[in-house]
Amino acid sequence: MTERGPLKLGFLMFPGFPMACLTSAIEPLRAANEITGRREFVWQLVAETAAPVRSSAEIGFEPDITLSEADGLDHLYLISPPTAEFSDPRRSPARLRWLDRTGATLGAFSGGIFPLARAGLMEGRPCSVHWCYEAAFKADFPDVEAREVTILRDGRRITASGAGAVFDLMLRLIEERLGRDCMTEVACWFQHPFVRDADASQKVPVARSGGTTDTLPAAIREAIRLFETHVEDPLRIPDVASAVGLSGRHFERMFKRETGQSPLRYYHHLRLMKARQRVLYSNDSLREIAASVGYMTSSPMIRHYTEFFGVSPRDERRLTQSVRRAPVRVEAAE
Repeated sequence: MTERGPLKLGFLMFPGFPMACLTSAIEPLRAANEITGRREFVWQLVAETAAPVRSSAEIGFEPDITLSEADGLDHLYLISPPTAEFSDPRRSPARLRWLDRTGATLGAFSGGIFPLARAGLMEGRPCSVHWCYEAAFKADFPDVEAREVTILRDGRRITASGAGAVFDLMLRLIEERLGRDCMTEVACWFQHPFVRDADASQKVPVARSGGTTDTLPAAIREAIRLFETHVEDPLRIPDVASAVGLSGRHFERMFKRETGQSPLRYYHHLRLMKARQRVLYSNDSLREIAASVGYMTSSPMIRHYTEFFGVSPRDERRLTQSVRRAPVRVEAAE
């Protein structure tokens, strides 16, 4: 019988990528190799150029190979912030499409879904998008279906919403290749208490309550779902109360008890949070952003945004962009 070779994975890093996603991918694979005493998994760090790539934690990583040299990989995952752009917008997406044609599984962690979609490789496919980036992603890629699950596997496309989801995904790959016993031992090495199902919903915080949406009563969860799906065309609160089968007064009391806010205030803050995603992670004009969250003009949105976040959308966008561009200086100790 022919001995199978190791599963070969590549991790394509973009400047500012979330380091936790990279370590969450590599560490369980490394542990599986140690437990079995075999190189069941091998990996390479990939970048568009040979220069070191700095993570969001300002730690630099030397790539093993450039994207143009990537060949023979079973999986390639893009890791980036949502603002990532290809340094070579013609050759790099073309190389990804070539890898797709050769049969490689392509995927993305966290904001890596943005360049993967930008390369035209998510057309007609659903994907997992982190809730922090969901509004910006839907604005940039309205024809790509974004789902609120932690991991989404669709044929030779795999997307994971964040570092915890990446760890779960690697445990699944270990289980498929080496069995459940090995997967469980790896999980116990890292005191990972449980492995979420692939279609598990993302944990989303309830604004200013210290909880998450999945712990709320069904009627309140449904009301928040209605709020989420009617950001551009806001609903009347009495209509939402009726839709979830509660009287207006009972709905107000129950919603405030569970979330710490009135339904109207929660809905208002939700719309502003969606606006902020697009301020931070898109180049849309303030007029476009205001319209996308239900404002007729940008002026009231700017005023409410400034009151809520303590900074105007223009200043926050300018500050964020300057921080992303600023070089890191390490002062020598005297």
